[in-house]
Amino acid sequence: MMQLIKFPEKHQWASILKRPVFDNTALVGTVQSVLGAVKIEGDAAVKKYTAQFDGVEINEILVTEAEIATAMALVSEELKAAIIQAVANIRQFHNNQLAPVEVIETMPGVKCWRKSVGIEKVGLYIPGGSAPLFSTILMLGVPAQIAGCKEIVLCSPPNKSGELHPAILFAAQLVGITKIYKIGGVQAIAAMAYGTETVPQVYKIFGPGNQYVTCAKQLIQQQGIAIDMPAGPSEVCVLADATSNPVFVAADLLSQAEHGADSQVLLVTDSLTIANQVQSELVKQLDKLSRKELAIKALNNSTCILIKDINEGIELVNAYAAEHLIIACENPENISNQIYNAGSIFLGNYSPESVGDYASGTNHTLPTNGYAKAYSGVSVDSFVKKITYQQLSPTGLSNIASIVELMAEAEGLDAHANAVRVRRINELKN
Repeated sequence: MMQLIKFPEKHQWASILKRPVFDNTALVGTVQSVLGAVKIEGDAAVKKYTAQFDGVEINEILVTEAEIATAMALVSEELKAAIIQAVANIRQFHNNQLAPVEVIETMPGVKCWRKSVGIEKVGLYIPGGSAPLFSTILMLGVPAQIAGCKEIVLCSPPNKSGELHPAILFAAQLVGITKIYKIGGVQAIAAMAYGTETVPQVYKIFGPGNQYVTCAKQLIQQQGIAIDMPAGPSEVCVLADATSNPVFVAADLLSQAEHGADSQVLLVTDSLTIANQVQSELVKQLDKLSRKELAIKALNNSTCILIKDINEGIELVNAYAAEHLIIACENPENISNQIYNAGSIFLGNYSPESVGDYASGTNHTLPTNGYAKAYSGVSVDSFVKKITYQQLSPTGLSNIASIVELMAEAEGLDAHANAVRVRRINELKN
């Protein structure tokens, strides 16, 4: 169960909050060989590694319309309705991230503006192992659609029958993704990064995955293919005071722990009573979970920290920079205003992390491993490039010319100065 640490000194925080370190050195050789083979051999290598790693022979990588139609009939009407409502919420939240183009006249006759342009080709990776994460399709497909990406490619590993989970196909067609491929692991990242006879090459790859997928994304990033963000195991931190509900807190911790043995769970509280009650609740609720063994392994690597007051707790959770931060305290809004390092924040006793994972509207693709200190979660911005524009009238050029010429000459860049000067001379002649 969770380790309890009472009133640690500040100099101990770094070691207590340290994430598990995974040395991917041993993986690099394997991952590089798969990347290289797919780059050279294309579909043949993809099929070979799908047989080797996923244990299934695939003849057709691309999901057919007939397969999609079959899947539609296999998804219950209740689940379809839930997914449709989740998409509506996610779309409503992300639609408001589009900013109108605003032209700024920095000097008379000098106009500048910035416009968001969708990345032309993007790839989405959706894990499909022990938990087919069809919700991630919504979180990536909706903002990609809103951003105006012209080509959206989706890869997900097939099951032993060579099929994708019906909910994955339903979610994909719901958000307008038609290029769906039965490919998982490193070979999927390679196929999207380099392109094959069947899979189009993309310019940026999104989505979570295991350590092999993460390693592959890091390697292709070094080769000039963009990725969404550095990724690690999923994590939650709960900041709780005496007003929190231990049943709720335990449920939130377990909802994260069931992701896998490498997930990290952190409870920070100023109440020993809450700490003890949560531990008891964890034991009770664990027995009801189908993924109990995974959750136990995650909890064994997790920590409950008893702090002297909530102000110290605020400082500590800022140092941790959680992917998900639940503030189960009195006046959570006031506390949230003092949080500057977190991927996504859930305020109060009735805001479980799972609503953000599925349907509230915010995006669940978030920075882990402390990267919330510098990275944002996925949004419409993740799927666009922001291009700047400027347009000068003859008057505008005249107004700014001397400034540019003086600065260029001071840097010893005569041609820069001359590009302005020849236009001034031409204008004076006319």
